[in-house]
Amino acid sequence: MRCPRPVTLTGADSLANVGRFLLAGRGPLTSNVGEAVAFIRTRPELAAPDIELIYAPVPFVNHGLTPPVEHGITIGVVLLQPASEGSITPGGADASARPLIDPGYLTRDEDLRTLMAGVRRAEELLAAKSLAPYTDGPLGPYPGAVGDEELAQVIRAGAETLYHPVGTCRMGADEGSVTDPRLRVRGVEALRVVDASVMPRITRGHTHAPTVALAEKAAELIREDAGA
Repeated sequence: MRCPRPVTLTGADSLANVGRFLLAGRGPLTSNVGEAVAFIRTRPELAAPDIELIYAPVPFVNHGLTPPVEHGITIGVVLLQPASEGSITPGGADASARPLIDPGYLTRDEDLRTLMAGVRRAEELLAAKSLAPYTDGPLGPYPGAVGDEELAQVIRAGAETLYHPVGTCRMGADEGSVTDPRLRVRGVEALRVVDASVMPRITRGHTHAPTVALAEKAAELIREDAGA
């Protein structure tokens, strides 16, 4: 949403703000950008949250690669456990050929429905009286409050990844899995995979902490197999 006041992180990297941060540890550069987070259930019967809302006092456009030119605020709506699945297939007979990667985003209708419900919750927050002085209409790809059909089109056209891919080297006990429960690649000696790609399904939070835990467990498994 557009912000009518110059109080966001747009232009925060000015020399004056750099000086404030370096000399006094104050100013907008002390922000972690994602200043507030909520994990919510879009339906009361759900056993666990299905959406994460991330608030940032800055417009977030084009994966954050396009510098903002005006003041605005963002509530990012994150689908925590997508039902959609992608695929990786060989790019040709040559083993060095680049693989064909299809993330399969929004190929399951329930993912789109959940994201739409999450956007509606974000709209409710942005319409709160306490935020009224800081919101002045839609900004960027968000068109503002629209009907469900148009919102679905906007999501399909503008949804972005949060860069937490998992499952490309899925771990499992079945022969169809890439890695076994000890993280060893099936059919290849002395090779383990230790990263988020072995997770059969993404966690409901971000993948950093689970990947660190996975690495700690992998170290234990390697020591055990070495007889250490």
